Amino acid sequence: MTHYLSFQNDTLPQITTDGHKAYLEAMERAFDSEVDYAMLVKLYGSEPITEKRYSPSECIGAEKHIIQGEPDINAVSTSYVERQNLTMRMSMRRFTRFTKAFSKKLENHIYALALYFMHYNFARVHKTLANPYPRTPAMAAGISDHIWRVEEIVGLLN
Repeated sequence: MTHYLSFQNDTLPQITTDGHKAYLEAMERAFDSEVDYAMLVKLYGSEPITEKRYSPSECIGAEKHIIQGEPDINAVSTSYVERQNLTMRMSMRRFTRFTKAFSKKLENHIYALALYFMHYNFARVHKTLANPYPRTPAMAAGISDHIWRVEEIVGLLN
């Protein structure tokens, strides 16, 4: 789970991943040494004897590991991306467990993601961005001057 933090001026972007070892090579291949990179490794307790089906072990702590550069240790977190993943799962059935609403073709899965992110960033008003007026993430970032209607998004397909 990767999380991009904001960066300013000449500083490198900071990226945090969970402890999955595959991220080490992926980060090296994708960014070389052009990022400040840390891992947040969660520590889990032993499996309870009366464990319910599919329930995870209890998280008993977390370790922050600096992998590369000079990441701000206080900003090492996967909370934002985990929240985004939950929002996606709650918004699109294809991302929930044990569902029949999965994509049989990778191409359809990619289209569903594109539509989701377009709507999320351009058409959905976010309460946290409502000051000084209702707006979307695209408006807050200065890349859109209005709240998009679904018809406008669909019109992009032509």
